[in-house]
Amino acid sequence: MSTPTTADPDGSLGQSTAIEHLSDRAIPASQTAEESTRSTAVTTPPATAQKAPPPEKPADILRRTSVILSFWAIVLCLGLPIWWHTTTIHKATLPLAQMSDWANGLACPPQYPIYVQLAAPNFAPEDYANLLRDTQASLDTLNDGPAGVKLRLQGPDDSSSTSAIESKVAYQVDLELGNELHAFPHKDKPRLSIQFPQSAARSLPSYIAGQLQNVFREERDLVRYYLAHSSIPAERLGDAAKGAVMTDSHLAKRMTRTLRYDPTFHLTISLFTSGSKPSAWDIDAAVAEHMQPVLDMLRPIHNFTIDTQIQLFASPSVDAQVLTKEHLSQFVNAAEWPLSPSIGGAHTINFVIFAGDQIISTDGSAGESWRSWLVPQWGSVYLLAPSSEDYVTADELKLPLQKFTSHLLSLLGVPQSSSPALRLSTLTRVRAIDLMLRASSSLGSLARLTHALPSISIPESVADSVARSIQHLENACANLGTESSLQHAQIAEAEAERAFFEKSMVGQLYFPDEHKIAVYLPLLGPIGVPLVMGLLNEFKAWKKRRSEKLKAT
Repeated sequence: MSTPTTADPDGSLGQSTAIEHLSDRAIPASQTAEESTRSTAVTTPPATAQKAPPPEKPADILRRTSVILSFWAIVLCLGLPIWWHTTTIHKATLPLAQMSDWANGLACPPQYPIYVQLAAPNFAPEDYANLLRDTQASLDTLNDGPAGVKLRLQGPDDSSSTSAIESKVAYQVDLELGNELHAFPHKDKPRLSIQFPQSAARSLPSYIAGQLQNVFREERDLVRYYLAHSSIPAERLGDAAKGAVMTDSHLAKRMTRTLRYDPTFHLTISLFTSGSKPSAWDIDAAVAEHMQPVLDMLRPIHNFTIDTQIQLFASPSVDAQVLTKEHLSQFVNAAEWPLSPSIGGAHTINFVIFAGDQIISTDGSAGESWRSWLVPQWGSVYLLAPSSEDYVTADELKLPLQKFTSHLLSLLGVPQSSSPALRLSTLTRVRAIDLMLRASSSLGSLARLTHALPSISIPESVADSVARSIQHLENACANLGTESSLQHAQIAEAEAERAFFEKSMVGQLYFPDEHKIAVYLPLLGPIGVPLVMGLLNEFKAWKKRRSEKLKAT
């Protein structure tokens, strides 16, 4: 039974009645929170739920795929060919096997014959033939083996003596009857006269062979030296390399002062004085009388240009009256003396005359002394006795110019044989084989460099120089022992050097692969990553569409 309620005059329930009513309908707090939470969970949608995007239209997929593929088509069909064409290293074809053969001495045997004509009018034809055979056999036993100088005897009436061989005859031996066995070399021509008694006819072949060996000993030693210091393997040289070891001690000093072969040399003759006198000299007459004949003799091998100068108040770097060997290297005052440099590409040889009171002592005292010395690969210096005269005559210049001429021959590597003609022919042959070995060594170095650096650039000019060098080497080898051989060898050496030191090719030696990575990576990284990632994403989307299509079917 319900309890009646009483209303207040203002129409509201009484306070006690309202509280009592609410207490009767009270709900536990935990139940109320649980119900409110359940109600919220039911009525509120989940926050993480997202609305699925609408499916792409086929036209949009095709457009996106076309854009990605168009970028890749531009890169592959246009960018990559242009990059390949502009960055590909051009490598001209080189005859590497032939170049290596020249360097190893396989293309041309490292030897050449020296033809000697044997004249014996007092011998019967049969005896003369036996003499030629026996002398040649004696010479062959003294040969060095597969390399070096080979002496070949030729008779004046030999049917095998063609004009080509006769032009190569370098020496002549005349046999004459006499009272004793004796040899007389001619000083003005390449000829040897041998007098022999009839009783010494049996020992004559070995005697002739020994004399010829002495005549050409210096040339044989020089050839041995060049062969031993070449790129040819020692096993191909045989006894020539062993002989070079024996002669190397006395040839090494000589070869260090010898200038490298050059077809043209510039001679500078200078007069320096510490005061105002002398101020003039008769140098033209002195050169014409004492130096020009030697220059004319060397004209077939070298060309010379000459200039002269006088420098007053020029003091040497050493202020001493008695000079020792230690002073000689400091005497030339290069800072204040205007010595002419190389003119027109030709190597300059300096000949300096200093008018002063210095002398060069041999033992540190003023006793035994001399007045000139040779500077290896540079020139010569002569100390002229001081004079109160203003003019130096040609007679006073005789000794200095004679010394300069002797030093010039040493600087050019002229052999010291007695006959001028023989010295000239020997120098021609020795220089020819030296240049051939240098050219062959350069070709071999270029071949090894090409093998070692596959990425090196080889322009067409290098291939042309190599072809010309090999052609002239073949001509020089075919004409060894003649003047034409020297001309071909000089061209071959110049072309080989030009090919090896080509500027555009040498620059590749200092451009390693690490530099290429450093150049390309900053450029290709920002471009390549978007292209690759775009292609990968499109490929994944295509696989997804394909799998969904397969499931739908």
